[in-house]
Amino acid sequence: MVFNLNQQAVFFILSVFFVWLGILSFLYFKLKKHYNRLIARTNKKNLSEILEKILKDMEISKQQIEELKKKTELQKIESLTHIQKVGLLRFNPFNEVGSDQSFVLALLNGENDGVVLTSLHGRTGTRWYGKTISKGQGKEHELSHEEKETIRIAEKIS
Repeated sequence: MVFNLNQQAVFFILSVFFVWLGILSFLYFKLKKHYNRLIARTNKKNLSEILEKILKDMEISKQQIEELKKKTELQKIESLTHIQKVGLLRFNPFNEVGSDQSFVLALLNGENDGVVLTSLHGRTGTRWYGKTISKGQGKEHELSHEEKETIRIAEKIS
């Protein structure tokens, strides 16, 4: 078969056209498949309804995030009143008792308020003392050296 120059040009243009048409068809069907998958997940009929639903969901999510931020801040403030710091010191207050069976236990919150419990063990028995702590200091009673040291140990934990 012999083609003249005009026929060759027409053949070339038609070939390029069909290749271009094939590429566009492939891209169209791929896009249509993706679009149908999006619509199937949302039970909506068109893209504008899907976008409207997404915008509503985003607004609801923003409101929920703001509520969670408020709750988190409230819990952060409330957590300062919970016991967060614990200190324990064992010691021997009497020479006649053989080991460190006495101890001081400090239980403090985030603002260094709480209690110090002291247990003094001797030959005749064990005695317990409790003192309130405010801002790391004795509130109503003088603190012993061991009690002050236990508070310092508890404060280092945070």
